[in-house]
Amino acid sequence: MVFGMLALTVGALFAGAAFYVSFAEHPARSALDDRAQLTQWKPAYERGALMQASLAVIGFLLGVVAWWRSGELLWLAGGVVLVANWPYTMLFIMPTNKALKALSPGEAGPASRALLERWGRLHLRRTLLGGLATALFLWAALA
Repeated sequence: MVFGMLALTVGALFAGAAFYVSFAEHPARSALDDRAQLTQWKPAYERGALMQASLAVIGFLLGVVAWWRSGELLWLAGGVVLVANWPYTMLFIMPTNKALKALSPGEAGPASRALLERWGRLHLRRTLLGGLATALFLWAALA
């Protein structure tokens, strides 16, 4: 059960970080002027991507071990939903990330603002995946 509790913890950390970005950091960043908004997004993205990617993989692996040891499919389901953030990011968010990373702060303007608005909407779905994974892990823990 320890692997399950660790999976739940990691899933909740992922979901909490994603929630913070979607409902606090990104809206605050959106209140900045175009240049400052893009300038702030770049290092925040780099640090956040590393953290959330690691949490997704660790939570997946812990969910797989918890499923393997207990036979409870909800652990596996939670892990799969959590790691689904990887392909979702690669397929849907990465083109926007690349476009934003290619812009210099001097090129910031309406186009970069529109890209960041799109990025925020796309990131919200990562928050939902994290929340769903956490709910599945919690359900497994209570089963």
